[in-house]
Amino acid sequence: MNLGSPDSTEVKDVKRYLNEFLMDERVIDSPYLLRLLLVKGIIVPFRASKSAEAYKTIWTKEGSPLIVITKELQQSLQKQLDEPVEIAMRYGNPTPQNAYNNLLKIIPGLEEVILMPLYPHYAMSSYETAVEYMKEVHKKNKYSFKLVTVKPYYNNEDYIHALSESIKPYLQQDFDKLLFSYHGVPERHILKGDVTGNHCLKTSGCCEKDSPAHQYCYRHQCFQTTTLVTNALQIPKQKFEISFQSRLGRDKWLTPYTAQRLSDLPNEGVKKILVACPAFVSDCLETLEEIAEQGKEIFLHAGGESFTVIPCLNTDPLWVKAIISLVKGETSDVRK
Repeated sequence: MNLGSPDSTEVKDVKRYLNEFLMDERVIDSPYLLRLLLVKGIIVPFRASKSAEAYKTIWTKEGSPLIVITKELQQSLQKQLDEPVEIAMRYGNPTPQNAYNNLLKIIPGLEEVILMPLYPHYAMSSYETAVEYMKEVHKKNKYSFKLVTVKPYYNNEDYIHALSESIKPYLQQDFDKLLFSYHGVPERHILKGDVTGNHCLKTSGCCEKDSPAHQYCYRHQCFQTTTLVTNALQIPKQKFEISFQSRLGRDKWLTPYTAQRLSDLPNEGVKKILVACPAFVSDCLETLEEIAEQGKEIFLHAGGESFTVIPCLNTDPLWVKAIISLVKGETSDVRK
């Protein structure tokens, strides 16, 4: 299961997609009427045409890169699995019901479906909403088969190996810094997910101190992924940093902001940069347009000299292998 995309770059399709996405109470967690006013009265009317233009810059003849790549991933997995593989999107098409029904056509006596969320880290606005939506559709349609979900795999050995190996070739070129740019979330989402009620964002080093809160803490999990990858690749601390992108609205989101860091880094002597986006496993609007286009422009305009975006895992053979390991439960404690 992946995030989803508009059906086309037409404004009407982008509007429909944005309305579904932003009306999700786990994305904009305001009371319904306020969310309705914000989304349908302010955000979508002003943002739809701009988003449509952004999608046009990355759209391929086959369609949305995220959808195309997810379908290619499905095909790569199917070549190595006897069990049927279907894809679903949290927003837009193909829908969860479509995926469930396709599986039932292939196996009428279906007993179990394993859900593989294409989100390595736990966040209420990504992993949680995807999983809960799949559960909701499952329950609503009274399907008799069992639904099992792969847990967040931000620290899974196979995922870390695949991610590290995808970054490794780019380290051969001359660079000043590797920036790990993760999708941002509002700080209040982190606080809402704090099961202890008194750990997250209370101190500067909260993510380094053991806590039950880490099971649902997106920030901690992003830090963990970065630590494991940089350790595996033996990248010294002065050669990498973390930032958060895709901020929406004026609320306080996780910092530092990627756009701000890309603007500041050249003045700090960082002229040649590599950017990886580990929160995304499939290249999409946020990596291809926001980082590879807008981010590059910001960095070069600020005095940077070299800007290289490292592609997402997409259909990397090691990533395919990692997914198979996760769905087959070959690694410990991967399902729930």
